[in-house]
Amino acid sequence: MSHLILWTLPIAMHKPTAEPVNGQAYIELRRGRVLQAIGRNSRQVSDAMLSPARMAFLRREAEELYWNELAWEELTDEEIVHGGHLTEMVFPGLLAFVDGLVSEGNSRPPHLEVVESILAFLGDRYATMSAELEAGADSRKLVWARAMTARLVDLVLYRLLGLSPAEREELEATS
Repeated sequence: MSHLILWTLPIAMHKPTAEPVNGQAYIELRRGRVLQAIGRNSRQVSDAMLSPARMAFLRREAEELYWNELAWEELTDEEIVHGGHLTEMVFPGLLAFVDGLVSEGNSRPPHLEVVESILAFLGDRYATMSAELEAGADSRKLVWARAMTARLVDLVLYRLLGLSPAEREELEATS
């Protein structure tokens, strides 16, 4: 089985000066920040073992979880606290879905390639919301949805990269 390395540039090369203008650049910026902070390389992703149809199905499922959980929070504000929303509580289904994809099951390898696809979706959402805000959109909901999506990107990256709870805590403390 061949492997594709997610992150091929040396960590020291990641010193961006401006916020990226597209979703994938945003994901790579966040990935670089996490990898630099924990001082290790990325997990490897095996070549896609799923059919394109299965990959598309799993990504659509993740997208539906994102939209449904975001819409529910917009309606209810259940997870709002001083300073914002608790992203982990707003997206429990999506995060559980990612947990299932990154873990090895009985005779089943993890499907990190699907998680990469989910990250691409989240990066695109973040970039779209950023563009709307830069174009003059003035919406409290757009601002908090963008902030929660940014936090969700980090939470998915932590799972994809296999960070331990201690590494997550340390990273959060230094951010």
